[in-house]
Amino acid sequence: MKGTKDFPQCGFSNTVVSILKSLNVPFETHNILENELLRQGLKEYSNWPTFPQLYIDGEFFGGCDITVESYKSGELQEVLERAMCS
Repeated sequence: MKGTKDFPQCGFSNTVVSILKSLNVPFETHNILENELLRQGLKEYSNWPTFPQLYIDGEFFGGCDITVESYKSGELQEVLERAMCS
């Protein structure tokens, strides 16, 4: 993401952080603004051009729009609950 969970540096990153915090799930962030190799590598790995990118159990889940939609539908909560039980 752009920034950190304590200091998101774009609105999209802030949205995803807010959602994850509201769900009280533990999560880590990596500031792609500090590491160009990480930024480019993640774009290639996920085949997704934008940030933030949410990974659950090491699998790419989606960007901000997908995270918001899955949160609204309840899917995100279900996926996170399964991940925390595995």
